[in-house]
Amino acid sequence: MVSRVRVWLNRTYAENVFFMDQLRRNPSDRAVEIHATHGDADSPVLAAADTAELEPEGLSPAAYVEFALAQCERRRIDVFVPRLHQSAIVAHRAEFEAVGTALLAPPPEGVAVFEDKVIAYEAVQAIGVPVPPWWRVRSADELVAAVEELEAGGHKACFKPASGAGGVGFRVITRAPFSMMHLNGFPSPYVPMDLVLTALKESDEAVDWIVMPRLEQPEVSVDCLTGPDNRLRLAVGRTKNGRRRGFTLHEQWLEPARRIAEGFGLHYLSNIQFRMFGDTPVLMDVNTRPAGGLHQLSLCGVNAPWAAVQLALGEDPGEMVPPFLGQDYTVVSGPRPLRAISLPQQRIEEAEALLPAVPTPAPVDSVEVAAQVLPL
Repeated sequence: MVSRVRVWLNRTYAENVFFMDQLRRNPSDRAVEIHATHGDADSPVLAAADTAELEPEGLSPAAYVEFALAQCERRRIDVFVPRLHQSAIVAHRAEFEAVGTALLAPPPEGVAVFEDKVIAYEAVQAIGVPVPPWWRVRSADELVAAVEELEAGGHKACFKPASGAGGVGFRVITRAPFSMMHLNGFPSPYVPMDLVLTALKESDEAVDWIVMPRLEQPEVSVDCLTGPDNRLRLAVGRTKNGRRRGFTLHEQWLEPARRIAEGFGLHYLSNIQFRMFGDTPVLMDVNTRPAGGLHQLSLCGVNAPWAAVQLALGEDPGEMVPPFLGQDYTVVSGPRPLRAISLPQQRIEEAEALLPAVPTPAPVDSVEVAAQVLPL
């Protein structure tokens, strides 16, 4: 009898409930037990897991590694998908292997390059991947110089933290004075230049921003699966143009993504994002982890999470080509069950019998997860 696979996702995005669904619906028909930890007791990821725990708050990266090693040993984790403190965790890969756990994450060198966007841009530019012009800004004077140079070239300036994930801290500079325009309707990423300068001058908090031109659509996120041999197994682009989403296998997006994933050893799942600067596709960001929207590749007949787990277990799925490209779609929010208690009921760990593929039903509340897909 083939034993079940135990997979752990540490503090991660709510959308990864769909990642978990795909692991359970794997084409190998392999039983999967999912462990999840999070800092929010009402995370839908905890409710969707077979076993779950709250993560201790305030741990240093080194202390978190000790917590993670203890979890892997106690829960007998086969594959660990780290998001929180990924860089600290991958530096201890041998220790995780010693307790029988494979890390579904790149090696330390690959993670380190893309923790800082300036270092990342310099590195990918050196291998011939186009990037937008950028300035590293740590003061009001540096911000003014960067914005003025961009505006002189006819561009809108935007900024975001040099180190960070997702759209956290992203703003677009405007010269329009603060007015009712900024208060009517929904909040906007646009922020008046004078307010930014005032905040910088009055704050004791250090900033480390990257300033660049606002890039144009389409945005193309290339989901990559790369083996520990640095060879790409899968690359599919997900296109975003306003509300409309779709898929692409065009080489203008896949070729630079392949060059980055293979060149920097981004083993297992990564997500490489591009936008347009004039007529040129340029790199926007690189995530050394699975994207929240990775499950959308199921519309192309691909189960990328399971293929990645296979690779981590040493079971090479080989080169994967989507059998078809799904139709255009949009993303809407939908309800996802939550347990009525603060943490899911825990399963007894000692039995080796295969566990059910879904958690035992229980009274639920609900939360919305904005990652359901509908065709257009």
